[in-house]
Amino acid sequence: MAARILVIRFSSIGDILLTTPVLRCLARQFEGGTEIHFLTKEKFREAIEGNPHVAQVHTIRDSVQEVLPQLEACGFDYVIDLHRNIRSAIIKKRLKLVSFTFRKENFRKWCLVNLPGYRRPVSHVVSRYLGTLAAFSIADDGLGLDFPLTAGPAQAFRRFYPGESPFVAWCLGGAHAGKRMSAPAVIAMLQRIPYPIVLLGGKAEAELGESIVSAVPSAHNLTGLLSLHESAAALAQATVVVSGDTGLMHLAAALQRPLISLWGCTTPSLGMYPWRPHPDSIMLQPTGRSRRPCSKLGNSCKYGNDRCINRHLPDEVSAAIEKLWARQTGP
Repeated sequence: MAARILVIRFSSIGDILLTTPVLRCLARQFEGGTEIHFLTKEKFREAIEGNPHVAQVHTIRDSVQEVLPQLEACGFDYVIDLHRNIRSAIIKKRLKLVSFTFRKENFRKWCLVNLPGYRRPVSHVVSRYLGTLAAFSIADDGLGLDFPLTAGPAQAFRRFYPGESPFVAWCLGGAHAGKRMSAPAVIAMLQRIPYPIVLLGGKAEAELGESIVSAVPSAHNLTGLLSLHESAAALAQATVVVSGDTGLMHLAAALQRPLISLWGCTTPSLGMYPWRPHPDSIMLQPTGRSRRPCSKLGNSCKYGNDRCINRHLPDEVSAAIEKLWARQTGP
């Protein structure tokens, strides 16, 4: 009989996408087969819904108490805790099952942020997620992230953007200020790009998008208009994707699009860089910022209001776009 397994990751979009190698490896390598259930927050359901390796998605809005009776009735055999917080601890205590919990490495992250001479990077979070499966003799399969594409969202994206292809997808979002580039900084970059540009992001970025397109006629603002799956369709059709350290960066990696990731107050050394992205992908760091990372989440900057994410050189970014564009479109 297949083992019934509950995988827990409450948030956010990028972190949930980074769990998909665990789901795939469990589904393909677990002896005797599996039935995988996934628990997340309702507002992030779209990040995991449709994953071919997940039999059922359970969600909460405010409290795990909303879903505990439902989880108890499922008859799980194991719990894989990929969040490791108070909520997941409550679930593990209530279900009283054998559980496996990933290593957060918060102390090492603290050292990277607070000790100037500390340079030992944190292992990638996907490697640590996969480490929870060691007891089952399940190993990394060497593949990337998963995200299913369907025809409906692709058609919806084209209704919003009937413009030219190929195009550059520029992702404006970021949960924290240290990951979000200012309007003047983005405009300075986009004015050097001689190609059609599609701006992507959530409703929180809609005003920023409008201020950018008023200064850059070649940009088309879709911020706040697309669902996650429609944004995925846009990324899948993009020739080059440019993004900060945010969920759409990981989505572009999952879709194997040539990606330029722009780093600000966070750094790849914190273990959240794109997992096995398109081989042409490039990571760019801001200039003159030796004290980075400024914070674990990007919620504060050691340089005050002169945030690191705004210190990228426009010529360097435009050169990287030109390089990837040429590789994709030919001479």
